[in-house]
Amino acid sequence: MIKMNIQTSKIELVKMILNIENDKFIEKITEFIQKERIDFWSELSLSEQTEIQKGIKELDKGKRVEYSDFLKKIS
Repeated sequence: MIKMNIQTSKIELVKMILNIENDKFIEKITEFIQKERIDFWSELSLSEQTEIQKGIKELDKGKRVEYSDFLKKIS
């Protein structure tokens, strides 16, 4: 068996899926792919999640910082 690169494998997989006419099977493939996706949120540490949630709350309250001011603050 010749080892294919990942892009070739993806193309071949898409071709196979396009030829499937069984709705139930397509649903199963879709469910499988959705379950396999890694949610970036679960990859973050608890402190990172907390900081992001804090930032979202501040934005919702209208608290914003100009990008140029932010750059000055971190440099």
